[in-house]
Amino acid sequence: MPKYQFTCEVEPQYLREQSSPSEHSYAFAYTITITNTGEVAAQLISRHWVITDDQDRAEEVKGLGVVGNQPLLQPGESFQYTSGTRLATPSGTMHGSFFCVAEDGERFDCPVVAFELLAEGALPTRTLH
Repeated sequence: MPKYQFTCEVEPQYLREQSSPSEHSYAFAYTITITNTGEVAAQLISRHWVITDDQDRAEEVKGLGVVGNQPLLQPGESFQYTSGTRLATPSGTMHGSFFCVAEDGERFDCPVVAFELLAEGALPTRTLH
C-alpha cells in the first residue's frame, strides 16, 4: 500500500428540476467520496476542477477545501460531499485533483479521472480518458 494516497469515487447526477434547456442551462450534482487508502493521516487542502461542455468551452475552478471543509482523514477513513455545476450544453465532462498534506508534512495530489455530465436524452460527445 502506498504511504500517501487518497482515492475518489464520483457519482454525477442530472438535476432536471433545476435545469432550463430552453435557456441553455443544465444543472448537475456530483457526489464525491474521498478515502485515505494510504498509511499516513492526511488533510485535503484544496481542489482544482476543469469543467468542459460539449462545445469545448472549459472553466477552471480552484479553491480551498471542499464545501467549506478541509477534512483530515486517518488511514481507511472517508469523507463524502455533494456539490454542483452548470453547463450551457446538455453534456460535458469534469476532471481535476485534490491537493493534500500528510501529517508528516509530505505533499501529494489525488487525481480525479474525467467523469461525464449527461442530461437525460443527451448523447455523449467526447471520449473520456
